[in-house]
Amino acid sequence: MGRIAIVGGGLAGCIVAFRRAAAGDRVTLVEASPRLGGQLWTERVDGFVVEHGAEGFIARSEAVPALAGALGIDGDLVGQETLRSFGFDGALRELAPGEAAAFLGFQVPRDELGKGIRTFRLGMAQLTDTLARALAGDGRVDVRLSAAATSLARPGGGLRLSLAGGGEIDADAAVIATSAAGAAALLGEAARPLRDAETLSSVTVSLAYPRAAIEHPLDGTGFIVAAAHQAHGFRACTFTTSKFAGRAPAGHVALRLFFRPEPADLEALDDAAWTARAEASLARVLPVRGPAERAWVSRWPSALPVSTPVHAARVREVEQALAGSGVLLAGSAFHGSGIDAAVRSAEATAERIGTL
Repeated sequence: MGRIAIVGGGLAGCIVAFRRAAAGDRVTLVEASPRLGGQLWTERVDGFVVEHGAEGFIARSEAVPALAGALGIDGDLVGQETLRSFGFDGALRELAPGEAAAFLGFQVPRDELGKGIRTFRLGMAQLTDTLARALAGDGRVDVRLSAAATSLARPGGGLRLSLAGGGEIDADAAVIATSAAGAAALLGEAARPLRDAETLSSVTVSLAYPRAAIEHPLDGTGFIVAAAHQAHGFRACTFTTSKFAGRAPAGHVALRLFFRPEPADLEALDDAAWTARAEASLARVLPVRGPAERAWVSRWPSALPVSTPVHAARVREVEQALAGSGVLLAGSAFHGSGIDAAVRSAEATAERIGTL
């Protein structure tokens, strides 16, 4: 039985904790925020299922359904209701399969274009919520929320993780499941190549309307916006209640607008300003009567990792520098963007710990 310290309580960190506890290790999971789940964050209120983070995973994934099966929630996996999508370049037009992802520059393998995504009946956070419950019920796991890791040292033959406020955790192995910048700050010189890892910021606004307020049939997954028409960074809109079943109460629809914000807007605009911007952006494309009944604003500053060959090479360089130290990296910040990549990275890391 080993002692495992995990920094980062997003999807990857939770998976490693779940797998290593099942293998008999004693696990301490440290998360700087007050909740587990990272960018899987679903709000369920008054019949609405609102995604604040990722809304699904690639349809061909085998890793996510396998994990869902281990957690007993594979029966709650659902697919898209439609694959039809639209583009807006002054008017709406139907797009060919895969054209939307390619136009937006999404990092999707060519053989995945047009195949859609899958999610969970209660939203993507059903996955991390279930993991969190499993960890809370396992006496071998110590979950520490609102606990920031500040340094990782190697006194003697083991590892010592220091926390803000003075706490320390001794471990035989450590998993860093943070952002690339977070890993660089924690690991120092060994992770120097990760300091300049590219990231993107995102703001999404989910709007709820009475169905009668929108004349368009909403008979598709949503629309993307051509570059020449992307005012204020408005890039796309998901017809949430058309894309997945059970996302709003009867007689209502929900739409989710995606923005690539300017840094000044990300800092300065409050929820009301982002809601007004989203309503105005939607009204440029669809005939809408009246304001939204409800709105949910989600901000993700510098939170979306960008996978490139250069970044992959830097990760390999860092992992080579860490070889033999008992410190491993896990998650989409290091091993490919997207939920499927995060799960595969975490599963592989959990297996590697068993060989240390």
